[in-house]
Amino acid sequence: MARIAVIGAGAGAMAAAARLSVAGHRVTVYERSKTHGGSLGRYARDGFVFDTGPGLLHLPAVYRDLFVKTGKEPLERCLTLTQVDPASRHLFADGTTVSLPNASRAGVVGALDRVLGDGAGARWGEFLDRAGTAWDRSRRPLLEEPLHEDRRALGRDPYPAVRRRRLLRSPLVAGTVAEIGAWELTDPRLAALLDGYALSYGLDPRRAPAAAALLPYMEETFGSWYVAGGMRALADAVYERCLARKVEFVFGAEAVRVTEKGGRVAGIELADGRGVEADHVVLGARPAPGLVPVRGEALGGARESPVPGRFLVLLSLRGAREPGTAHRTVVHAQDPAAEQEAVFGGRTAERPTVTVLRPDDPATRPDEEHEAVTLMVTVAPHGPVDWTDAALRERFADSVIDQAARAVPGLRERMLHREVRSPAETWADTGAEGGSVPAPALAGAEGAYLHAGNRTPLPGLYLAGGWSHPGGGLAHAGMSGALVAGLVVEGDGFRGSR
Repeated sequence: MARIAVIGAGAGAMAAAARLSVAGHRVTVYERSKTHGGSLGRYARDGFVFDTGPGLLHLPAVYRDLFVKTGKEPLERCLTLTQVDPASRHLFADGTTVSLPNASRAGVVGALDRVLGDGAGARWGEFLDRAGTAWDRSRRPLLEEPLHEDRRALGRDPYPAVRRRRLLRSPLVAGTVAEIGAWELTDPRLAALLDGYALSYGLDPRRAPAAAALLPYMEETFGSWYVAGGMRALADAVYERCLARKVEFVFGAEAVRVTEKGGRVAGIELADGRGVEADHVVLGARPAPGLVPVRGEALGGARESPVPGRFLVLLSLRGAREPGTAHRTVVHAQDPAAEQEAVFGGRTAERPTVTVLRPDDPATRPDEEHEAVTLMVTVAPHGPVDWTDAALRERFADSVIDQAARAVPGLRERMLHREVRSPAETWADTGAEGGSVPAPALAGAEGAYLHAGNRTPLPGLYLAGGWSHPGGGLAHAGMSGALVAGLVVEGDGFRGSR
């Protein structure tokens, strides 16, 4: 039985902790804050309850597998998962509105054809076919296996872009998300739809490789799911599973250094000066300078910076949620190019893309005559933008509400209270520098969108969570926990789940 110290109590770290404890190890989690969950936070006021992190779950099979492998009670016995339908409603800059059904390729194609016309649905369906090929080519090495030392295979883009002949010139081949929109989808609304997927994950459509087509493919193939009581309930369920498997938690314990002896991990040092001996250390946070005795470039992480964060406006509304209201509505930017220049240039966009989340969940509101609504925007991190500037926060919140009002009738008149959460709060709550939110790993771009491997050059030190392979997002974080557990239990011979 090995002694294992886990730094951080985010979803990926807790997934690793539960699996390692079941394997017979003595696991202790050290968390700098007063609670578990990492980005899966919660804000409550006067009977209104809001998630402050992800609003939906994709690829729930990752957490079903975690619960199957760590106990007798399956995931659905511990919480209630519901597929949202429609999966999303989209309001484009020209006023066109389309609702896309959940996990139905034919339904999505039909909806796009009816609303956008001119073969739009067929073009989107053909694009998803190509995205499916990219999924088949990269799924295992990108998501289900530890990151190989030889990353050349993942440096090549798996998306089979359409080759368009040009007279006496080389053919056009889409290499980025934006180029897929312009050259393959052609309709600016379809391009905005694809750009919106990338932007929601913190990726710049102008630079993200075509392999980012995996993101809409995963959502539209495997569906979008909501956890009753809010997504925080998933963090609670994983935490309770850890406790049931005898994982120990120490809160208010900030790790400031991973110690080594004889060329391998020896334990961790806490901010209060205490030393903790450990045979293995699992770091469930972004490796900060001075924390790990390994240079950042040696970990092999993604090179793109700065990484965007999330700006939230949490609205307590009077009045009942209208029947048939979509759980998720995306109000697309009036000028997508200007928005991308702002977000990835360290500024605020004037009329940004806003995701409006309106869960039909009694647990989020005081009664049926009120509604809790979350507005979410991808923004530049704290640093390039000073998100502690009160006037800037309020101005930007007003612009976000103005955008959302296009999708929510009488929004301003219904407001009882609004709470603003910026990357500055994310930084304070989670310790993620700048309040940045990691994106999923992507193949292509010569490996620029890969994250640090779960196994590090320092024997005994492993990385879990969104800042490590296979990257950000709840499903990806859960996968990282499974990969770390496999590497610790089976050693270097571990090649991923079969």
